[in-house]
Amino acid sequence: MTAPGFDVFFLDTGYHFAETLGTRDAYEVMLPLTIRTVHPKESVERQDVRFGPRLHDRNPDLCCRMRKVAPLNAALEGYAAWVTGVRRADATTRADSQLIEWDAKRSMIKVNPVVGWSHDEADRYAVENGVFMNPLRELGFASIGCAPCTRPVGAGEDPRAGRWSGQDKVECGLHI
Repeated sequence: MTAPGFDVFFLDTGYHFAETLGTRDAYEVMLPLTIRTVHPKESVERQDVRFGPRLHDRNPDLCCRMRKVAPLNAALEGYAAWVTGVRRADATTRADSQLIEWDAKRSMIKVNPVVGWSHDEADRYAVENGVFMNPLRELGFASIGCAPCTRPVGAGEDPRAGRWSGQDKVECGLHI
């Protein structure tokens, strides 16, 4: 049985932690839904041949554009709307996000059902409702992206400090 009327996409960048892939797989087993895994046009190996290894270190914007943004854009073609987990509390770049907004970049409606939730509210909801979380959260990963570009955060650090640490980057491009 699948959840009727909608598709769930998982962007497999080729750089995910094993725990992230395991979390995706667990959800597909635990819930009545089908997850459609979306891949970039090129494998990591082919990208390395074209651009050299570790593009994510040298040009993270290009890497994110090829491995996340372009595949999502292709997957969303033909849809009228998409639903995200964006929250204003995640980053200053998301502070003006609305519950329902027009995604001009994709010419579609963007729905952000948890946009107003704080970090504490999201955590409390997960605990109270038995939401299965990526095990990396227990190891200090407050925001989880691709393995080469994500680290655990220290006590008192901003939850997004572990993403693209040491670089002038806070968003992958999916939501800006």
